[in-house]
Amino acid sequence: MTGRADDYLGGNGIGYQRGYDFGVVISDTEPSVGGLLRSWRERRRLSQLQLASEAAVSTRHLSFVETGRSRPTREMVERLAGHLDVPLRERNELLLAAGYAPSYGQRDVDAPELRSVMDAFRILLDAHMPHPALVLDRCWDVVDRNAATDLLLDGCPPELLEPPVNAIRISLHPAGLAPRIRNLGQWRGHLLGQLRSRLDATGDPRLKALVDEVSAYPCHDAGVAARADVVIPLQLRVGTTELSFFSVTTSAMSATDVTIEELHIEAFYPADEATARAVLPG
Repeated sequence: MTGRADDYLGGNGIGYQRGYDFGVVISDTEPSVGGLLRSWRERRRLSQLQLASEAAVSTRHLSFVETGRSRPTREMVERLAGHLDVPLRERNELLLAAGYAPSYGQRDVDAPELRSVMDAFRILLDAHMPHPALVLDRCWDVVDRNAATDLLLDGCPPELLEPPVNAIRISLHPAGLAPRIRNLGQWRGHLLGQLRSRLDATGDPRLKALVDEVSAYPCHDAGVAARADVVIPLQLRVGTTELSFFSVTTSAMSATDVTIEELHIEAFYPADEATARAVLPG
């Protein structure tokens, strides 16, 4: 099966929101490139001396750039952004603030230019059957999924399945998977840790809003289960059966498009023999 993401999801009652804004975040005040670079340097916990040394520029020149006394070239912006590990979306923001056109495309998921990568993601989803797998964006919104995820979503109310479906929201919402997750405190801590780590890496205000939202959800399992031997499992009740999965994340590491860089596959594997037998067809 190699249908487009939105066609496939539409057939499952879950769609990906067209017109999603893959552009840079626009604020009421125009940020300066120097201020943005300083913010990224501080987020990465680097001194001016450390960054200047890594990027092979003088500390004096870096100081002039950050204070606005010197306008960096496009090449300098790219060099500093690379050493600061700035994501592509935010690199475009840096370039715009410096007066240059963005370097990285920001296309819709069904744009012709992305077809080969999206088809590859679909092949991986299909090949992962009968185990659940999803394609998620930066904020964990579901872009595509295989049919095995129906097992995870069984019993979720329609309002949580309205696009764009958010995998973390539906996992921790009291009307979503949360009541069926046996180790909710442990799994919740794992998901919130991932969210906060990505927020720290990107500074995306949408992630901050999601952290604030899901952190406020009630969690009666406030304790943390015993540390797993290898990985933290998702222990989920499905009917009278308890399933246990661990997840593996896959992404396109060589992406030069904002959309592709922000997508990843979350693939779930059985964490025990009982789960492996339970999910096998027949």
